[in-house]
Amino acid sequence: MLREWERLPEFLQCDEVRPYYDILKRKRASLCLKRAFDVVVSLILLIILAVPMAVIAVLIRLDSKGPVFYRQERVTQYGRHFRIHKFRTMVDHADRLGSAVTVGGDSRVTRVGAKLRGCRLDELPQLLDVLEGSMSFVGTRPEVPKYVEAYTKEMRATLLLPAGITSEASLRYKDEAALLKSADDVDKVYVEQVLPGKMEWNLEYMKNFKFTYEIRILFHTVLAVGGKGTPNTES
Repeated sequence: MLREWERLPEFLQCDEVRPYYDILKRKRASLCLKRAFDVVVSLILLIILAVPMAVIAVLIRLDSKGPVFYRQERVTQYGRHFRIHKFRTMVDHADRLGSAVTVGGDSRVTRVGAKLRGCRLDELPQLLDVLEGSMSFVGTRPEVPKYVEAYTKEMRATLLLPAGITSEASLRYKDEAALLKSADDVDKVYVEQVLPGKMEWNLEYMKNFKFTYEIRILFHTVLAVGGKGTPNTES
């Protein structure tokens, strides 16, 4: 789960990242539990949710033209690029029609997509990414490469762990789309205002990393989705 310091990509071998690395190095037991939990639970959920996911796939195809899955390039552990699995909630080729983040009332969101986003059901296929190891249940949300390029050296520390489906930052910024709705330049506002705020929470998570803390975040996520629902703020 954690490479030796000398084997990290060169862009991670800096003074700003080292304190976070040292914290994680002392938490190898939690790192092992984290991966074991990801594999076992994602496999169980994929089996249980196979039929509901098939139904959702059919509804997406009936609702609008385009593929069932949205496969955008994202960045995960050690800066590795991967193509995330999500149910498509926007019109086909939506990334060519606007920003990489979604704003409130985004016209690119389909009718079925709006329902899926409201309950975060569009993220169910990410169980495949968790099982494969590109993602984890808890961790920094995977950003598109252009936003990762805007990371400060300290922010790069979040790339020591796999990207996650949920996080403290995701819960705190559940209304991100509404925040960006009135922005004239969505990308600029996201990079200069929203991203730094989210990364403060992500870095705090790195400082306090332990398996029990991850379980607490998952519990809070379930409560948020099972209550009023947590709006999806990722494209």
